[in-house]
Amino acid sequence: MDKFLITGCSGFVARHFLDYLEDNKIRCEVLGLDLDAFQAHRYFKYVDMRSECVDLLKKEEIERVIFDFQPKYILHLASFSSVAFSWKNPTISFKNNVNIFLNLLEVIREYGLNTRVLSIGSSEEYGNVLPEETPLTEESPLRPLSPYAVARVAQEMLSKLYADSFGIDIVITRSFNHIGPGQRDVFVVPSFIRKMLDAKLAGQADMTMLTGNLDIVRDFLDVRDVVKAYYLLLKKGKKGEVYNICSGNPTKLQEIISIASEIIDIDVHTEMSASLVRPNDNPLILGDNSKLKSHTGWSAGYTLKQSIEDIIEYWRNILSED
Repeated sequence: MDKFLITGCSGFVARHFLDYLEDNKIRCEVLGLDLDAFQAHRYFKYVDMRSECVDLLKKEEIERVIFDFQPKYILHLASFSSVAFSWKNPTISFKNNVNIFLNLLEVIREYGLNTRVLSIGSSEEYGNVLPEETPLTEESPLRPLSPYAVARVAQEMLSKLYADSFGIDIVITRSFNHIGPGQRDVFVVPSFIRKMLDAKLAGQADMTMLTGNLDIVRDFLDVRDVVKAYYLLLKKGKKGEVYNICSGNPTKLQEIISIASEIIDIDVHTEMSASLVRPNDNPLILGDNSKLKSHTGWSAGYTLKQSIEDIIEYWRNILSED
């Protein structure tokens, strides 16, 4: 029976990864690590799940857990994943995101463990690109433009260093914007949707929404397709290789509002607020997923509209409980 260690196990992506294992009847043992107490969100028949509260900045805690559990696979999700947070707290963001990963690699190296690690990176590593440079491939240059993105590049460089120098089995992703039910409303898509639902539930037929730049283009992928890619990379990815996790479809943020407002049945007027515009925000992010498809056989299963519908349903349920 395979053993998976998941860091950041109380988070949005981890929950969907556990659902993927269970829904696909993958019999396995999972140990989830997080700073906060974690309770399984559903009954698992095929996944033998337990969790521990662990501070990954404390190397001795990682040593104890990994030595005792002896995982075959590590899905490293723990991080401060907000670009906005990294601008407000650059020291905390960088120190946390780089050092917890380095601690993990050092324990694997020191104990000589035969463990595969999936290092989760970000499309933010690519920085600003020209339209003619898209879609971005894994060979495209990296030009990070935020403290968060710089930390992700550092994590990727550490991954390659430890794979090349010590033979550690690491597969690397550059994951593009992922969305889906359960995502917190500090992120842009659920933030839009929650504001619309708040107005609709208050009886409004129309609303004005303050936004950042709605002309920026992103490559959105449903989180359920993201975790499918993560599982396949843990099983089939090539050691030391980098993989884009993306849809390959460009979407303006304005289009997200248009689709959601039509489903919710509310007229939305938008006004750009300077306070919501990020410094050096990338105007265009669009990826090429052909390498992921070629190496693993992955394909996406959710359309953008399906994702938005499921996010709306999730937030309707949340708001109805308030």
